[in-house]
Amino acid sequence: MFPKPYELIPFPTQRPTLERPAGHAQFHPDRLHGTLFLTLTVQTAVHISTGHLALGSDVGVKGIPVLKTMTTTPNGRLKIQGSSLKGAIRAMYEAITNSTLAVMMSEYRNRIPPERHPCRNKEQLCPASRVFGALNWQGLVEFRDAIATGTGSGGGSLPPLYCPRPDQCKAYFKKENGKVIGRKFYYTHKKALQGSSRGTPTQQAMQNTVFKTQIHFKNLTPAELGTLLTVLGQDPKHSMLLKVGGGKPVGLGSLQVTLDKIERPGNLKDRYSRYDPPEADTLEGKRLQAFVQEQIQAAQGYILPEQLKRLAAILSPTALREPPTGVY
Repeated sequence: MFPKPYELIPFPTQRPTLERPAGHAQFHPDRLHGTLFLTLTVQTAVHISTGHLALGSDVGVKGIPVLKTMTTTPNGRLKIQGSSLKGAIRAMYEAITNSTLAVMMSEYRNRIPPERHPCRNKEQLCPASRVFGALNWQGLVEFRDAIATGTGSGGGSLPPLYCPRPDQCKAYFKKENGKVIGRKFYYTHKKALQGSSRGTPTQQAMQNTVFKTQIHFKNLTPAELGTLLTVLGQDPKHSMLLKVGGGKPVGLGSLQVTLDKIERPGNLKDRYSRYDPPEADTLEGKRLQAFVQEQIQAAQGYILPEQLKRLAAILSPTALREPPTGVY
């Protein structure tokens, strides 16, 4: 058995706190609204498959006759779908707050603690569900697709991977009751394992490719926004990378997030009652840093410190691991 390229973050012992969400009917004056402008820089190659095959020459990848493609814009720029970003960020948010799972497979329903089952009542939602959404609840954040700043892409060979096999690994479950221990996250690696002769040829966003994206938020409390900023790696005490797409077990999919600016709407009443709405308040530089640290500080007590410490260790941008060299 080779060392596992992942770790499980245990569920907290206390039950989740379920509350009614803020709603969409109005902008609450005591809550935060605006847009995060982000730059995503690829640290290890990213592949998010469309499920389609194409000639390498048709997508600008030389030396590979046929490969699995990524989504692109009409002018040939690679795209990371907002849904992929949302899923990765939500999983991190869930892990460091006292939240339920977003989804679960029915075959493992009896092995997941009942209090961690997905929220089904939109009047009683866990911290992550209030922000990201649940059944019949849209959520308070919206993710734009991340678009590469330049054209072109690379190619690589994704090694054959096992599907997750929790039934064959006792490490997934508690010894005393057989329940699932917690959430699973793959380590960040120094490099992505490539070049397997038996692998699947894939179109990839190569190292140092830069993407731009936005996250719109409304009616968030300072603690909720501070937690979102924390999982985006903006807490200097707990820096983290995002992991997205396929090939995470062998090192693919690491992204460094940079917060470029935050735009907050001006007078909300004037915005909807005047033909010449007020300009947005743009936070950059020192004002941005001060605002971010204020929100992260507000999240103290909302974030679970032990879970945050463990997640930051797994997704560290500095304590990088070598990719696995064999079947695990």
